[in-house]
Amino acid sequence: MNMITTFPTDSDELFITDGGLETTLIFLQGFDLPFFAAFDILKHEKGYEAIKEYYRRYLEIAKKYKTNFILESPTWRANPDWIERIGYFRHQLQELNEKAVALLHDLKAEFENDIKTILISGCIGPRGDGYVPENSMTIEESELYHAEQIKIFSQIPVDLISALTMNYIEEAIGIVKAAEKFNLPVVISFTVETDGKLPTGMHLKEAIEKIDNSVNIPPLYYMINCAHPSHFGNQLNENENWVKRIKGFKANASCKSHAELDESTVLDRGEPTELGKEYKKLKDLFPHFNVFGGCCGTDDEHVSEIVRHLKS
Repeated sequence: MNMITTFPTDSDELFITDGGLETTLIFLQGFDLPFFAAFDILKHEKGYEAIKEYYRRYLEIAKKYKTNFILESPTWRANPDWIERIGYFRHQLQELNEKAVALLHDLKAEFENDIKTILISGCIGPRGDGYVPENSMTIEESELYHAEQIKIFSQIPVDLISALTMNYIEEAIGIVKAAEKFNLPVVISFTVETDGKLPTGMHLKEAIEKIDNSVNIPPLYYMINCAHPSHFGNQLNENENWVKRIKGFKANASCKSHAELDESTVLDRGEPTELGKEYKKLKDLFPHFNVFGGCCGTDDEHVSEIVRHLKS
């Protein structure tokens, strides 16, 4: 890592990240991902190279448009319960996460002379379903559970960790507390339903304020992912302090609800140019937003359009 690490909170410059890794691999490249687990295909050369090439396409966008980049590890499902469901042993947790992050370090070395700042983020996913707050944990249970993966990230190392598709606050608070224990900055990214609220029905304002008031070291910033901008844009008010804690989002290409997406057997790519315009609208309303990528259904074409509009 660089001696001085520049985070999105330290700069007004754009930081972009990748799109829908899993939907790209499944629908556009024909890979079988058990339980949406991208890390699983790192076990063979074809999959390893496919994931490396996937990130390379996004790094080329950052190079072209002179933005910074956040390399998000393909480890959203690489936590203890999920790896066992897929067929791995719990003791392989370290090996799986290390292999995923090593790939990112190789890519950073390849592009570090072309891109001003490249951050490596250890990606953490929910213990349960991303869309449904099932088998909810207490804060203490979450801290204990996620500490296993976070400890590994602290040793590899990564610049920060990002907990994506969080859908209830107790799990998020536990992750923040575990990150503090291992001295890692953490980003919390919530998913929301079509009404802009968490799947529990909690408003983003309440979720962010409760987390910030429940921990010693608050998250570096917050994000929203796995929802279309039309689902959450009208929930944000530029005059409220809690909105300033949000730095960006990774939106879905589709306007569909989580339930509809769960039942989809074909990819809804939406319209890349229109998505780029949606991002630009939100950036104009909230100039402090500076972290942008895509989620389900998006690929490098979407992110290229997003950056083109943001830069226009």
